[in-house]
Amino acid sequence: MRLLIVEDDRTIAENIYEYLESRGHECDYADCIAAAAALLARGPFDALVLDRNLPDGDGLALARRLRAAGNAIPILILTAHDSLEDKLVGFESGGDDYLAKPFALQELEVRLSALMRRGTARRADPVLRHGELEFNGATQEARLRGRVLALPPKALRLLGELLSQPDRVFSRRELEIAVWGHAQDSSDNLRSMLHTLRRALGEDAPIQVRNVHGLGYRLVRC
Repeated sequence: MRLLIVEDDRTIAENIYEYLESRGHECDYADCIAAAAALLARGPFDALVLDRNLPDGDGLALARRLRAAGNAIPILILTAHDSLEDKLVGFESGGDDYLAKPFALQELEVRLSALMRRGTARRADPVLRHGELEFNGATQEARLRGRVLALPPKALRLLGELLSQPDRVFSRRELEIAVWGHAQDSSDNLRSMLHTLRRALGEDAPIQVRNVHGLGYRLVRC
């Protein structure tokens, strides 16, 4: 694996770097969000090991930025914050796994390998389906009953998020982070994207986006 380690504690970073290199992985290192963004722009990485408390901000800002840009790189978040709320925020911001400090280096490698296996499975079939509705993440094309849906990029991201777990209710915050990379000050932006998606699906579509009162939104078969 080619890994990017984003950690400002030099001792922790060196321990991770040396261990993973000794295990045959290729590693690069950044000590802040800006340096990590520059490295990510220059070349592909298989996974990202991301600390939260960085000199130029919360590492989750980088995770949100990557997801908003459509970058699906597996992200393992490292942090001293291990409360349930912290973990939920990490996952909502685009993290794929969460490891609290202190941690065993062996566990870190095992978790990264698991993320890579899941990522390989997703890339093998980039098409998400629910009944007659499908979204191809590779081509960024959505179809209903074979008909291509004319959707702008943000509405496509919204549909892709809903289709990733079609039986699940997504909160407003989760959908906003998936579409814009961060929560919105007003619910109007999400309402607008939901209207765009519903209009493209059509009133007689066999699958609709429904509001689950007090909880969020989900796809339902009609």
